[in-house]
Amino acid sequence: MTQELGVQTWNAEKYSQLASYVPKLGQSVLDLLDPKPAERILDLGCGSGDLTQKITNVGADVSAIDASQSMVDHARTLGIDAHLCDARQLTYEHEFDAVFSNAVLHWIKDHKPVLVGVHKALKPSGRFVAEFGGFGNVAAITSTLIAVLSAHGFPGHSLNPWYNPSVSGYRSELEAAGFDVPNIDLIWRPTPIPQGMEEWLDMFAVAFFKDIEDETLIRRMKAQIVEALEPNLRDESGLWYADHVRLRFVAIAS
Repeated sequence: MTQELGVQTWNAEKYSQLASYVPKLGQSVLDLLDPKPAERILDLGCGSGDLTQKITNVGADVSAIDASQSMVDHARTLGIDAHLCDARQLTYEHEFDAVFSNAVLHWIKDHKPVLVGVHKALKPSGRFVAEFGGFGNVAAITSTLIAVLSAHGFPGHSLNPWYNPSVSGYRSELEAAGFDVPNIDLIWRPTPIPQGMEEWLDMFAVAFFKDIEDETLIRRMKAQIVEALEPNLRDESGLWYADHVRLRFVAIAS
């Protein structure tokens, strides 16, 4: 995950405890990458390095970047060549056979520099394989966050940190950056969150509450959000779900 250079911050240990499902669910996009021995691959937003290590294990030559120092440090403990880097400021030039990214790009609203940098980093005909939050991702959660914050006088819409494009919109962005796009789809994937919705908000919705100093008010608003979401995102056993919709694609540098 990137974005420590912005509002969102990450703690690798806490992330591994509360969001271990993220790299597990990334296996399908890793299968789409289909890394080969000796390929030079960049993992853009490596997080704690779980998927990066799997790429390394097939014999690929992997470099990894993340905007969180905590994540970079953790990835390095796995023997990964990880570096602190803003994904919008890539400096590589035509050295990778593939760029891989999982659960990162929805955190980067300023996405055009990312695509330009990825295209420049790839060798001719290199592939960009990624999955991130697409159109409709966490729509119920987002709309409820905005509604509750707005009811308390905060600008909910402008605080939303997420970029969740449509298939047609992102295809156009990729093509404008110099990619051919043979494969791009939206995938509806409700995702269990065993830790519960309030813990999810504590980890992933930091940006919505960044300017509020009153912790009591924050907890009251989060309780209102949880109550509003419960009828639709909590099942009869008490298990919560995040209403995830993922955008998954393969793009080829032309």
